[in-house]
Amino acid sequence: MTLIGLISDVHATPEPVAEALAIFSNAGVSHVFCAGDIAGYMDKLDETIKLLVENDCQTIMGNHDLLHIDHHEDDSADNVITFLKHLPATIETIIEGKSVYVVHAQPPDECHGGIKLLDKNGQIQTDKIALWTERLQSFNHDVLIVDHTHQVFAEVIADTLVINPGSSVFNHCCAILRLPEMTVETFSLSGKQIEKTWNWGEHVIYRK
Repeated sequence: MTLIGLISDVHATPEPVAEALAIFSNAGVSHVFCAGDIAGYMDKLDETIKLLVENDCQTIMGNHDLLHIDHHEDDSADNVITFLKHLPATIETIIEGKSVYVVHAQPPDECHGGIKLLDKNGQIQTDKIALWTERLQSFNHDVLIVDHTHQVFAEVIADTLVINPGSSVFNHCCAILRLPEMTVETFSLSGKQIEKTWNWGEHVIYRK
């Protein structure tokens, strides 16, 4: 059995990332995937990137990372910009005989859009399941890891286990995927209850 730690949408907030990494270490995970949006909202991007690098997190590009690069083109020698520019759009790998695909919003390589399955109360919407069942019919991977939508779910759709570990800072959670069992466990962070959905136009965007 292989355990995989999942975090996403960390938005330049290192404290919940550090807590998630401690949970992963205690559980004995072999890999950590971060599904994008390292930058955005908060202002501790240097510290956040350092944590990801020091813990060998396999990280992909998110829309906020692209935005940060665009806004700091003149800082091309900066280590933060260098790190973000070298992030891949996707990760595709085989673990325990299972094909795993990581993308920020939705396949094949989108940073925008995203897979929304839950309503604002965190309940599954059957029409969204039907929509994504159709869209993922030709998606030939066992596991799809996404975020962007700030929702928390693990649902089998069109023969693919689709996992959104949620935002470590806004949903207050991370997840561990067990392969080949294909089971997912979520963990709360920052001493807060997991918020299954965040950012429905009802939340105040964090500013500093």
